[in-house]
Amino acid sequence: MNFRSGVPVGTLCIVAALFGCQPSPTKSGEEAAAKPAASLQAPYSQQYYDSLQLVMQAYYQLSDALVKADSLAANTAAASLKLHMDSLPVNTLQMDSSHLSIITGTTGSISAELAGFEGEQDLEGKRSSFQMVSDMLFDLVKNTGLKGKTVYHQYCPMAFDDKGAYWLSDKPDILNPYFGNKMLHCGETKDTLSYQ
Repeated sequence: MNFRSGVPVGTLCIVAALFGCQPSPTKSGEEAAAKPAASLQAPYSQQYYDSLQLVMQAYYQLSDALVKADSLAANTAAASLKLHMDSLPVNTLQMDSSHLSIITGTTGSISAELAGFEGEQDLEGKRSSFQMVSDMLFDLVKNTGLKGKTVYHQYCPMAFDDKGAYWLSDKPDILNPYFGNKMLHCGETKDTLSYQ
């Protein structure tokens, strides 16, 4: 390959990286997905939702620590999140045993992932663990609801070498925990869950 043919290819790669996170001009379908059609039901006990709210607050602290690339704060938030997850009163959920078994399995998996979080040596490993926790926590919230709260399911298409990754937020603003200051606002809200 000579220099002349290499320059346009290199330029294209740089342009693709810069614009990879830019929202597309045709967003009608995305905007519809990001806006809830109506409030969803959260039919379980207030005790469960009070405890789940503590879980979510610890999760949002973990996300904020990763946005700031603060490994020590992330470890502290992950430990708090694990503590709240372990004390989540899933036994108060009035649901059939097979559904309850799925919920219990999800909470156990989240707790197990958080147990190894501090052992991750670098931010990349912590962010990978955070991604798994985010996906499982979203499933938990979708299955039980979160009374009186709105959860924004956000997505960065460039995370983990363009494999993409989701996270949860309590606000519509994009603050990317996978890149932090490198690409702070890279991403979009894919889904909004609003519970009454």
